[in-house]
Amino acid sequence: MVQIDITDHVGTLTLDRDERRNALCEEMVHRIASALDSFRSVGVRCVVLRARPGARVWSSGHDINELPVAGLDPLAWRDPLRKLIRDIESFPAPVIAMIEGSVWGGACEAVFACDLILAARDATFAATPAKLNVPYNIGGLLTFLNAATLRIGKEMLFTADAIPAERLCSLGIINHVLDTLELEQATYAMARRIAANAPLSIAVMKEQLRILAGAHSMSPEEFERIQGLRRVVYNSKDYGEGVRAFKEKRKPVFRGE
Repeated sequence: MVQIDITDHVGTLTLDRDERRNALCEEMVHRIASALDSFRSVGVRCVVLRARPGARVWSSGHDINELPVAGLDPLAWRDPLRKLIRDIESFPAPVIAMIEGSVWGGACEAVFACDLILAARDATFAATPAKLNVPYNIGGLLTFLNAATLRIGKEMLFTADAIPAERLCSLGIINHVLDTLELEQATYAMARRIAANAPLSIAVMKEQLRILAGAHSMSPEEFERIQGLRRVVYNSKDYGEGVRAFKEKRKPVFRGE
């Protein structure tokens, strides 16, 4: 599910689950976490997170087969996607997302959690929870807000439209957009420049920036209110309909109930 390589202090994690369009299942997330732990132990100074060369789908997002049918919070603390986001954000060296193909659903959040994003010119990003009637938790929404302006985040989440990489780059959400033939060379050139700098300085700055990015004041009442809003979605009939429709490869019929 994940290919691992280390060259000149640069670690590479290649998503390799083509039969499921690199859907982020629990087993894949655990393998990424183990790889990051090994990278940490040997002093990797930069990580590249990518799909296999020529991938049409970088990742289809959260593996919907692992979502509960109904009645349980699908985005709890132990959720695989939440663990992946935390592992990327807490890794003590920069993580570069190298994007070929389309990025769907929760994979958008995983990419936005990376420190730097380089994408092929024809890459697209679609945040799709509204197509499935799946709720987002606070951490996931905060990842979007730290990457994009409020209005762009709303557009992505409300429309679920595929947004071209070039537009996201013009908005400062992506660092660089390149022709596919140039993408790998540019990504690893940047990774090597980072790896040549002082790793302790970079690790400290990354952690400082992570803390500052999450420093949003909120009362306990507001926190409980936001948490409770998710239950409106995952306790609804529409939640079960969205999951069933995806698995049956048909358009869902949402009734707002």
